[in-house]
Amino acid sequence: MNATGFVLTATGLNAFYGQAHILFDISLQVGRGEVVVLLGRNGAGKSTTLKSLIGLVPPSEGEVRFRGERIDGLEPFRIAQRGLGYVPEDRRIFTDLTVMENLEIGRQGAREAAPFWSPERIFRLFPNLAEMQNRPAGRMSGGEQQMLTIARTLMGNPTCILLDEPSEGLAPVVVDQMAAAIGSLKAEGLSVLLSEQNLRFAAEVSDRAYIIEKGRIRFSGTMSELSAHDDVQAEYLAV
Repeated sequence: MNATGFVLTATGLNAFYGQAHILFDISLQVGRGEVVVLLGRNGAGKSTTLKSLIGLVPPSEGEVRFRGERIDGLEPFRIAQRGLGYVPEDRRIFTDLTVMENLEIGRQGAREAAPFWSPERIFRLFPNLAEMQNRPAGRMSGGEQQMLTIARTLMGNPTCILLDEPSEGLAPVVVDQMAAAIGSLKAEGLSVLLSEQNLRFAAEVSDRAYIIEKGRIRFSGTMSELSAHDDVQAEYLAV
């Protein structure tokens, strides 16, 4: 972790899809054991921000530092090897492989300053997965697949994890299970940056929030500060 106390920092990120300018001077920070949410409507730039941090959409300007080291410009697999995990919105599990086989694909060695995850610990975090270790991932529900995607990422023993829309499309009971899992990850000292549209879910799990609209950060503060700003919620989050 760097001298400022932040595990992950982004400063002045600009990013493009072809000629289209998508992110404008994005800056954010995530501390150790902190859960930070990036809130915004569809198309606001949430997913692109996460992809820029992990290197899938390399920023054209700005810098990203992870545990004090600059990582922008590195290939995504190099960034992942340093302990920054990424759970994409579309999950990308291996549907023909079993739960255990998916977990084994994500396995990396122990990492300094990061919790160590074994399948046994994963199954305590996600009891649903324990009951279907030999089931092909393609025969799981959407919520179970989301849990598996997070579990596979945890098998890499990350220091920080990026979650793209973890509650989207899930039944309320599964959303509650996801919130409990994120709380457990925080208790382990894992840093979490998630993108979300679900304000209730975000308020339940997060310490701080950034609101993004049209590729620009419009608000930064604690969840309690955001809850006190009905005008901000109405302007940038209301459907």
